[in-house]
Parts: sequence; structure tokens; C-alpha cells
Amino acid sequence: MVVMRDVSVIGGGCYGTFYAGQLAKAKQRGRADYRRVVVVDRDPACRARAELGEAPDRRFVTRDWSAYFADMLGGAARPRPDEPADYIVPSPLMPHLMFDWVLARARERWPDRTIEVAPVPESLGTPYDRTAPDGTRYVSFADWICPTHCVEPVTCPAIGGPRSWEMGDAVRELAARLRASGEPVFGPALFVCRHHVFGVGTFSVEAVLEGDAIVQTAGRSGELAAVLVGTVSSCHGALNLLRLGAISRRLSVSADG
Repeated sequence: MVVMRDVSVIGGGCYGTFYAGQLAKAKQRGRADYRRVVVVDRDPACRARAELGEAPDRRFVTRDWSAYFADMLGGAARPRPDEPADYIVPSPLMPHLMFDWVLARARERWPDRTIEVAPVPESLGTPYDRTAPDGTRYVSFADWICPTHCVEPVTCPAIGGPRSWEMGDAVRELAARLRASGEPVFGPALFVCRHHVFGVGTFSVEAVLEGDAIVQTAGRSGELAAVLVGTVSSCHGALNLLRLGAISRRLSVSADG
């Protein structure tokens, strides 16, 4: 049995409805246990609410995703060893919300420091590699249309052969190459979405907090630094580079010299 505490499903459309429904089935069949599932959508009449409805262990939050995470993650803490963790179920089509949260946290932490989104350099060698207008770099090892709700098994269902790639490894190798070239790159801070139960992929809230801690470590010296941040599965990923400017050190000279 997969044991969780609270599970945040991002989006109440077709994907969110499927994921919340699958979690309910998994619980009914004794394959999962959790305190509650929270479906987050800006539409109070979203599909998930209409089809699934409220339940003692399911509630709906009508809110912008970024605002929801600002409150939820801002007050989150790592679970004790004896308690279950909280999880996030991302939508395949959502923006890079976890990077947005880490970026906002950095700007709150260092309000007088230059903090910006920089292009992710070099190549990961993936067949699909595109940079969106907001600077997010979307990469994928697939040059085909993947099956809906694929759980990325060892044998790839699209090619009928073994899956020889792992996006997390590719991102870690990129970070190592950047450091070897002299770039002050920390991380990567990776939020890895894995199949959890009944076709539902998740990453833990604890992983997001660990990513924020990497950013805090990168900025501690006050020197120029960057953090490679990615939300990835085995096959796909959304990447950003968070660049921290050096803290200005001004010397004050008294009138006496």
C-alpha cells in the first residue's frame, strides 16, 4: 500500500479528473491511503468537481495555482520520519510552477539582489528541445507521441523496446559539465515525477523544499551563482536556470577618513 498524507492535484480538467478518480479507486481497493486529495483549479465549476464531487477525503480549492503554492509551500515543513509525506500531482500541460515558486522565494529572501531567469546553456542531446517565451526549456527523449497516461515503464510502449534513458541523469550530467567549464552552477534542484499508484505520477513536497534549500545554499556566499532547476519524469522535463547576482559590498568612508 502506498501511504500519503495530503495530495494536491493541479488542475480540475480532464487530467486532474482522471488523477483524482484514480486515487479514489486506489484507496477503495486498498492500494493507497491518504488523508485527503485537494484539487486546485480557478474554475469553481471545473470538470473534476462536476464528475467526482466533494467527499470526506476530497476537497476543491478555487484558486490560481501560483497563489495556492505560495501559501501551501510557504508553510510546509519536512515530515517526521514516522509520518507520511505530502505529494503534488502535476498536469502534463501546466507551466513550470515549482520553478516559479523557488524564484519567488529567492526574490523574497534577497530583495536587494539581482535575481533573474537565464537561458539554460548547452545541449542535453534529446530529440525534442524547445525554449518557451518565458525562458523555460522543454526537453524530451521522445520524438513520437507518447501514450496518454504513460507510466514510463522499463519497456517503452511507444517503441516496444527497453527505455535506455533517464532525464534526471541527463540534467545532472549537464550541471556537472557546466561546473567543469567554470560556471558557478549549483544543483540541479530536481522535482522528479514518478508513477506512484494506479497511473498517477507525483513528486513530494519535501523535494520542493529541498530545491529551495539548494537555492539558499547557492546564495549564501553572496557571490554570483546559478541553480539549475527542473521538473522531470524519466522521459520529459522542464528546465530553468535561476541566476543570482553578487551582493554589492559598499564601503562607507567617514568624513574623518
